[in-house]
Amino acid sequence: MTHARGERSALCDLLDRLGPDAPTLCAGWTAYDLAAHLAVRERRPDAMGGIAIKALAGYTASVQNGFKARHPFPELVGVIRKPGGVYGLLPALDEAVNTLELFVHHEDVRRAQPAWQPRELPADLEALIWKRVSTGARLMLRKSPVGVVLHRLGGGVALGGPRGGSRVEVTGKAAELLMFCFGRQAHARVELTGDPGSVTRLREATLGV
Repeated sequence: MTHARGERSALCDLLDRLGPDAPTLCAGWTAYDLAAHLAVRERRPDAMGGIAIKALAGYTASVQNGFKARHPFPELVGVIRKPGGVYGLLPALDEAVNTLELFVHHEDVRRAQPAWQPRELPADLEALIWKRVSTGARLMLRKSPVGVVLHRLGGGVALGGPRGGSRVEVTGKAAELLMFCFGRQAHARVELTGDPGSVTRLREATLGV
């Protein structure tokens, strides 16, 4: 089983267990909304633009709501258990494109629940996450108001944010740095070091792809 398939299966198991009204870290979204988002992302490429472009967000939301209207929650979870569209035909593409997406959304559900704890990840998944974080840091941190130095526990450094000026050092495991860079700063187990004002600005910044 690939990491993408593993995260997909674990996420769907968790959704089934928690039910449609469970909270997530995605502002304003329940588990039902998150499941609909994943279905739209894979099965309605015409509606994907609204995920990143505000002008198209209304259309994306309408398509997402359509999935909820047509599919009861257990049925919708069943839909996303299998890769949709081109991802279902090309497992290598599913692994390349969806591993981080599914990991982050799995954590969005896990970390919105009481008494959550970080998972112990396989070494190869941790290494894959760090590879993606280190190569994508500039993109994910492009909206940071301060320079950022990411320090991976176990080795590895990546830079993001504006060059020059104040810098904040962020230290943690690769998975925690990923959650931080994806805009889940309040729910990432990391240590921040730097000027207190800069640390606060970074914690409150809108980060992510």
